[in-house]
Amino acid sequence: MSSSDDLPVARSLAELADLVARQRGLFVRWSRGPGIDLATASSIDDLTGIRMSGLSANPLDVEDWWEDRSRTLWVARRLYDYAHLPHEKGPGVQPWVLAGRETGRGPDNEPLVTDVRPLCWIDRSVIDAAREEVARQEAHWGPLRRTGR
Repeated sequence: MSSSDDLPVARSLAELADLVARQRGLFVRWSRGPGIDLATASSIDDLTGIRMSGLSANPLDVEDWWEDRSRTLWVARRLYDYAHLPHEKGPGVQPWVLAGRETGRGPDNEPLVTDVRPLCWIDRSVIDAAREEVARQEAHWGPLRRTGR
C-alpha cells in the first residue's frame, strides 16, 4: 500500500451518508487504489484500450429529484449498482471515495474525474450493508451489470 492508499476507512452506510451530506462533488471509484490511479490520472476504456481524460468514477451527490428521501438509501444504491466490480475486475479492487472535478464522460456515461483528492476507503461491511438496505426495498432490481456472450 502506498502513502496515498493510507486513508481513513468508512465503516458504515451512515458515516458515508454523513460525508455526502457535508460535501458535494464526491465520487466512488472501484479500483486497486489511489496510489496506482493517481500515477496515471486516467482510466482506460476496456473495449478499445483508449486512455480517457480522467478517472472513471460514479457520483455520490444526491440529485434534487430525490428530495428529502433517505440519504442512506441513496448511498446504498450507488454502492450496490457497482458492487459486482471487485469480482469482475479481479483481486485488490475495492471502493474508495474521492473528491474531484468532472471533465467528461466515459463510454458508459460515467463521469471522468480529474484533480482527484482521495478521501477514504469503503469497508467491505458497508457494501454488505448496502446490499441489505436495497433488499429491504419493496421493488426488485439489480446492479448495473453486463454479462458476456
